[in-house]
Amino acid sequence: MTTDLRTDSATQRARPWATPLLWTVAAASVISHVATVALHLPQGVGGALIASTLTLFGLLHGALTYGLRGILIFLLICLGVSNAFENLSIMTGFPFGWYHYSDALGPKLFLVPLLIGPAYFGMGYLSWALARAILGDEDDRLLGLRWFTTPVIAGFIMVSWDLTIDPMASTINGSWVWRDGGSYFGVPVSNFLGWYLTVYVFFQWFALYARRRSASDAKVPGCWITPLLAYTAIIIAPILSSILDTEPTTVLADPVGHLWQIHDIRSVEALVCLFTALPFWILAVFKTGKVGRPLNHSESQLH
Repeated sequence: MTTDLRTDSATQRARPWATPLLWTVAAASVISHVATVALHLPQGVGGALIASTLTLFGLLHGALTYGLRGILIFLLICLGVSNAFENLSIMTGFPFGWYHYSDALGPKLFLVPLLIGPAYFGMGYLSWALARAILGDEDDRLLGLRWFTTPVIAGFIMVSWDLTIDPMASTINGSWVWRDGGSYFGVPVSNFLGWYLTVYVFFQWFALYARRRSASDAKVPGCWITPLLAYTAIIIAPILSSILDTEPTTVLADPVGHLWQIHDIRSVEALVCLFTALPFWILAVFKTGKVGRPLNHSESQLH
């Protein structure tokens, strides 16, 4: 087996940098989101900053949890599945709907900007980590039905993020363009159904791999808390964008000519965040307070 970055007490002493680095990268993710919104950074610059910090956190935390080989498998599955579905939809309309990317996000892999893959991975890994925390998963073997329930919950967490960014990224910023518009501020309902299908597929594939492994990250200080810190960036960004809105009366049209008010888009995205992304975070926080304690008899029966 490939040399693992998982830690027991001996290897943790040999890697004193692990915990402070996790905290640093998690904090950098929050700062990058805040800076992108507050400083109105260009889409390519802000997107690269956010994607790079999320990717770095996912790689580091994932290596400490699943080993280097394990997180690289997660990365490859995520990038492969997401890029395949994105290109398929651009060409055929399935599963997201008919759309295309503009040049705002920079160079592309086939028809999809290179920045999109790291964003899928970084946010995908955070969603996976939160799902594990919500389920109280203390063992990476995904015991019982967790090989199925973890991907299901992680998929909903991932789509809740897209609910808070898609209208702003597409209708306001024009990073991608929906050919036929849509009822959610210019975004079609099919987009979110397609998102769930896409992320569920790569989460489920990884779950089938992970259930054959035996690893525990409980001995790495900060390993349960740092994903929660990184995830606060997902909550802060849409709320901050609404608060700092400088275009309260600006109206714009989607590709089919439907008029939308920028202020309304930002306000609704913040509201959706408060009642979707934030509750997932709160559940994970409450559950994380119990992670690491010995299981009582009734809980052990669930395993």
